[in-house]
Amino acid sequence: MEISARLADLISIPSDNIIFAVVLFVIGIFLIVKGGDVFVDAATWIAEATGIPKFIIGATVVSFATTLPELLVSAIAASQGKNDMAIGNAVGSVTANVGLIMSISILCIPAFVKRKEVAFKGFLMIGAVAALFVFTQNLSLSIWQSIILIAIFAVFMVENIISGKKGMDEDDKSDNPEINAKSLTTNIAKFLIGAAAIVVGADLLVDDGTVIAKSLGVSEAIIGVTIIAVGTSLPELVTTVTAIAKKQSELSIGNIIGANIIDLTLILPICAFITKGSLPVGPQSAYLDIAVCMVVILIAIIPTVIFKKLSRWQGALMICIYIAYVAVLVTNSSMHYLPF
Repeated sequence: MEISARLADLISIPSDNIIFAVVLFVIGIFLIVKGGDVFVDAATWIAEATGIPKFIIGATVVSFATTLPELLVSAIAASQGKNDMAIGNAVGSVTANVGLIMSISILCIPAFVKRKEVAFKGFLMIGAVAALFVFTQNLSLSIWQSIILIAIFAVFMVENIISGKKGMDEDDKSDNPEINAKSLTTNIAKFLIGAAAIVVGADLLVDDGTVIAKSLGVSEAIIGVTIIAVGTSLPELVTTVTAIAKKQSELSIGNIIGANIIDLTLILPICAFITKGSLPVGPQSAYLDIAVCMVVILIAIIPTVIFKKLSRWQGALMICIYIAYVAVLVTNSSMHYLPF
């Protein structure tokens, strides 16, 4: 879409102007956050109006809504040949979701969870990141490997449909919103406006993130797994903070797990299809980013399934790993210690 270039031409400013790029980058983050917030509200209303259980809402509808920024940013980056940014954003968003956002949630409110709700989706997430780690060791992701990841996504969706049908009869429908012409029109409008804001924000984030990276001498891969990954994960952060405030931990955890599965099993395969063949994967993504992602996921899921509780020590350990990971990336960017 090259929105940044068109705006630059309109006001007669070079499209690679660093100040202009930073301003548009911030605007892109703002549009994604506000658009994601509006989109999530509308999507949640639509889901709740149907009487679907909160955990399923979090793992499906809200997850799709909050994952839309990552999907669009990675798809746009891949279509422009910026594969490192596309991969870094998708994997970096998962690491940020678990190592930063879930950690914040756990540190604020340690939560008891139902093993039957977390175990299957949690192990599915572990399987997805493990498969991605194995697949990318040759520094590419093929179409057939992408199809395997999409099959994992299909299993996730089928399990959600089955769980949703079982839970609809058990869920308390007294809190479900009333459906009338005004509320339906309002939420459909919010849904469309939120989606449009996310699309525009994602385009600005990719274009101007690239300009900033080149100006600072930072690789697109590092920009992808840090600034852009955290930026596109802000809707999950907004959802998590809101869920914490409303003491809806099931919605928060379900959203994060669901969003991560979508990131790992849908976004990169779509990028591979966009490139019409094997998706090139950089050494940093294959050997560091995905490995760190797998470590924080294991810390988040294994103890939780065993003890049926998300504990503060998990949150503290994961956020420490995330901070160390970002520090390594920043240090490597300036000192080139790692062979990436």
